[in-house]
Amino acid sequence: MTILVLLVLFAVIIAYEAPGLIKKKRWWDLAAFSVLMLLGSTLSFGLALDLPLPNPLIVVEAIFAPVTQYLDRLLLT
Repeated sequence: MTILVLLVLFAVIIAYEAPGLIKKKRWWDLAAFSVLMLLGSTLSFGLALDLPLPNPLIVVEAIFAPVTQYLDRLLLT
């Protein structure tokens, strides 16, 4: 039942947003919308199916850890 609700929800969002982007020829916006919808639907279906999903905090820590270490060295010495 949850999968069906997700399918309907994503179909409604796409049906509402995509035609306007296509009509206005906003191709970059349509591409960004498509990527974000793909990511969102993948994560939503993964959660609904109880699949093990990667933790996005790991990526954030990998990006900001060098900055934090640099600021620590800069401010504490």
